[in-house]
Amino acid sequence: MTVLEFKSSIVCESIPPAFSSPEARSLWYAKKGEWEKSHEIAQSITTPVGSWIHAMLHLMEGDIKNARYWFMQAGKPVVQPSQIDALWDEIVAHVLK
Repeated sequence: MTVLEFKSSIVCESIPPAFSSPEARSLWYAKKGEWEKSHEIAQSITTPVGSWIHAMLHLMEGDIKNARYWFMQAGKPVVQPSQIDALWDEIVAHVLK
């Protein structure tokens, strides 16, 4: 699945694609505006990518201190709240490759 197809599924579908990884599902729900569902999934992903997604989610909710912690866990630089859309795109591209 391409990033464009993934984005299209968010607009056109009520659930993420069935074959999606937990990382993709968490990102899908985040973009769909279902933060709690996205966070629930992200909490169960115990990899650096899961921590990266977790950081993005806390950035989305405005919890900068918690976001910084998760960026550190992921080994990624801290991103500003104004960069959330670009960060989401970056993580999706990484997850779908």
